[in-house]
Amino acid sequence: MTTEDLRLTIAAELERTRARTALLTEAVDDDDLTRQHSPLMSPLVWDLAHVGNQEELWLVRDVGGRDPVRQDIDELYDAFKHARRDRPALPLLDPLEARAYVARVRDKALDVLDRVRFDPGARLLDGGFAFGMIVQHEQQHDETMLATHQLRTGSPVLTAPPPPAAANAVRGEIFIDAGGFVMGTDTEPWALDNERPAHTVDLGAFWIDAAPTTNGQYAAFIDAGGYDDPRWWSERGWAHRQKAGLAAPLHWIRDRDGWLRRRFGHVEPVPMEEPVVHVCYFEAEAYAAWAGKRLPTEAEWEKAARFDPATGRSRRYPWGDDPPGPAHANLGQRHLSPAPVGAYPAGASPLGVHQLIGDVWEWVSSGFEPYPGFRAFPYPEYSEVFHGGDYKVLRGGSFGTDAAACRGTFRNWDHPIRRQIFSGFRCARDHV
Repeated sequence: MTTEDLRLTIAAELERTRARTALLTEAVDDDDLTRQHSPLMSPLVWDLAHVGNQEELWLVRDVGGRDPVRQDIDELYDAFKHARRDRPALPLLDPLEARAYVARVRDKALDVLDRVRFDPGARLLDGGFAFGMIVQHEQQHDETMLATHQLRTGSPVLTAPPPPAAANAVRGEIFIDAGGFVMGTDTEPWALDNERPAHTVDLGAFWIDAAPTTNGQYAAFIDAGGYDDPRWWSERGWAHRQKAGLAAPLHWIRDRDGWLRRRFGHVEPVPMEEPVVHVCYFEAEAYAAWAGKRLPTEAEWEKAARFDPATGRSRRYPWGDDPPGPAHANLGQRHLSPAPVGAYPAGASPLGVHQLIGDVWEWVSSGFEPYPGFRAFPYPEYSEVFHGGDYKVLRGGSFGTDAAACRGTFRNWDHPIRRQIFSGFRCARDHV
């Protein structure tokens, strides 16, 4: 890619990402923007100004060497200094001020983009990394804002066409033979520090479900008394189930004829063929035990997603090295729900595993740890400070994850009790 092509690509990604941010923040009135819809989430107006502040810090000040736009608000929008539940009490920019601020920052960032040299010797600039980091950061907050929209009450404000129907039936398990594969990456230009470095991992043979666990399968677990039987739950999981009063996935409502769900302001029957979403790690773990299985490890998930036995190499995505298209995966808020199992045959891995990218983030059994040879870059607070904490990894992205922030090596993590995120799972088991 030439330097000019890289500039055009970055400019297009910045514009496309900002259009999504605008959609999510302009769909509601100023009262909704400033209201906290859940103590787990920031007011939408905080997210809006925060993405602008990060863009100012990294692109305007650091890469561009320009004077600050609003240095006085840095602390207000530092995610480490103020817990989400406390942010409504801060003297935040109001919606008009926030919109003006992010627009002013963007003008300066684009001016930096026009003038910067993508020096391969400078890690922040090699391949446009700093710009890619900001695109991914804003897209991650867009997904967070989408989750906030799911938690808000009131009339629906977001619209999108339904996902495609299943193209073919996908059932059962896929056998993954023993052997090594390359996990992580050294070559993905916008990969974040926790995806690096590439390293070989040897795994024993295992089985993994060909598709994520569906609502119908999960409803069978509920109907079998799965939430009332401590046999299926870990000690921590059972304690949390009791304390939180868990009885079904978040947003499910028991109806005389079955289950309903609340989805972005709509109440509708739960589609039994879609992957289950809004379950925490402990719920996923309990279902797997009830089904006589377990959750895959992170390495097992990535091998199932990337390893091509015909070539012995690891692909960027399950389907190959080409970026995701509409036929490959349910990404980017193109739809407002997971797609039915079997909807994306073109996105299957060489081993025959479906819907590994998009639809729902998939809990895996691994904690969030650094890869061998990990080096924090460009700052420890992105990944390093979370290593070894009480986190479980999620892989694959969701229908709310943008393609810019999702690939076969991308790692997400969260506390095992969280389920406001678009989280689901699939099961695995040992080969015996």
